[in-house]
Amino acid sequence: MKRFEVYKNIRKRAMIFGLPISLFAMMMVSILASLLIIIFSFSFMMIVGVLLFNSALYIGLTRFSSNPQLLQFGKPFPKIISNKKTSSFNYEQD
Repeated sequence: MKRFEVYKNIRKRAMIFGLPISLFAMMMVSILASLLIIIFSFSFMMIVGVLLFNSALYIGLTRFSSNPQLLQFGKPFPKIISNKKTSSFNYEQD
């Protein structure tokens, strides 16, 4: 009989509509805000603009979740790693 290991960290990689839970929550907040905008505005162009914004946000978030290095501008590690304490004292001879 096969034995299966219990996977306890299922929430760390949970996906909803291809987005991690935090990005999905951001998408839902955007959709709720856009629904409020649609309800209180009577312009057809505003409705089209909100729909285009939500679709562009979804596409951007899915690309970001598949490739998180897109927003990494600097290097992840410094050039020099040291345990030396930084101090304002100067011990050198003049």
